[in-house]
Amino acid sequence: MAIIQTRPKRKATGGRYKSYRKKRIYELGRSPTMTKVGEKQVKEIGTRGGNTKKVTLHANIINLVVKGKHVKAKILKAKENNANRNYIRRSILTMGTVIETDKGSAKITNRPGQEGAINGVLIE
Repeated sequence: MAIIQTRPKRKATGGRYKSYRKKRIYELGRSPTMTKVGEKQVKEIGTRGGNTKKVTLHANIINLVVKGKHVKAKILKAKENNANRNYIRRSILTMGTVIETDKGSAKITNRPGQEGAINGVLIE
């Protein structure tokens, strides 16, 4: 079933909006990417206006900020995820996920399902 991102059918008061047109294809959404820990795999998706978006499907490297410097670290496993506790078992990476790296624990600061890389900060 398609995911649509238009306004709702009902107002805040409970009344219905009158439809003035049908749904448009550019209003369609996408199912979540569910970025996982694994060998790097990035997919390009066509977006509106002929542009492209890089989507991370699997990743094993994170760009960390450590004391003002940027370093790359290897992702070992997901430790904690406030979005959904079942994501830890499935090794799904989202924004805010605490992961174990070879440099220590880190928190993901970007949205890996919508960008081509994973960025984060080291947790002291």
